[in-house]
Amino acid sequence: MSSKLRVGVLLPTRGILMGDVRPLGIEAVLRIAERADQAGLDSVWVGDSLTAKPRLEPMSTLSAIAMHTSNVRLGTAVMLGPLRHPVSLAHAATTVDLISKGRLVLGMGVGGAFNEAQRVEWKNVDISSRSRASRFEELIKVFKLLTKGENVTFRGKHFSIQDVSIRPVSPQQNGVPVLIAAHGRSKLNRQYERVLLGDGLISISDFPSEYENVLERVRHYSVQKGRNFDELEKSFYMTVNMNSDHQVAEEEADRFLKLYYGINIWGERWGPWGNPKEVIKRIRRYAEAGVETIIVRFASFNQDRQMDLFLNEVVPYV
Repeated sequence: MSSKLRVGVLLPTRGILMGDVRPLGIEAVLRIAERADQAGLDSVWVGDSLTAKPRLEPMSTLSAIAMHTSNVRLGTAVMLGPLRHPVSLAHAATTVDLISKGRLVLGMGVGGAFNEAQRVEWKNVDISSRSRASRFEELIKVFKLLTKGENVTFRGKHFSIQDVSIRPVSPQQNGVPVLIAAHGRSKLNRQYERVLLGDGLISISDFPSEYENVLERVRHYSVQKGRNFDELEKSFYMTVNMNSDHQVAEEEADRFLKLYYGINIWGERWGPWGNPKEVIKRIRRYAEAGVETIIVRFASFNQDRQMDLFLNEVVPYV
């Protein structure tokens, strides 16, 4: 594995809930996390959704994972920040960070409202989906200050906080790191500027050339605002299925993603499917485009088998 590229895996916190209504437990999640830790990977990540795509709640799950691992960073890819209040989220995050001895990193995004299930998800917590972008920006400003241990007074459109501080505070010098979602195919320049509210960026479903575009736009705003672009973490979240038979891999991935989302929403933007060599090639292309942290999700109903292939046939060569 390249000394420059950091490699992580997404844990199946949704996958274990896509079958039986009452799953047996989280052993599969913990097992993969422990294997990642023992193999020397950089990080393990969990997704987030309240009702649209049910899965384990991320903060409590990461607390459990923290107690079963020693070195891997613990992340969210990605958390729907606007579903939370910044004070309660900061308190939960600094608690996980204390438990894990400073290993937490939160990938966060505005979230979507592209189908009925997603729109209802916002209604279920009495938040207007139309306000999610501005709400997210306010949340990040407050969250970062609180996790660093600062006393915060803030007046915004969505949050009003007077003389608030929390304990514990993050063991990390600059508070809990936040990677903010930004996508190369988007025409909304605000999302690239928004990255500078955090500590880096996370992207999904971009081709390598599109990811390069993300970095160029973020770099542009970094120069404008006097921020050191090189200090920002550049991460990407990709989805694979490995099998010597390309067709078998593609068919399983398609079934998995349709069950996961209700529809295979990004088609060829996912992948690759098939030979591990194709996965190596794609990861290298992202690294050449500027990715520093790659996060891999297995679109498979056999997560352990995918992890075997990944650790033995991919990780040593990227």
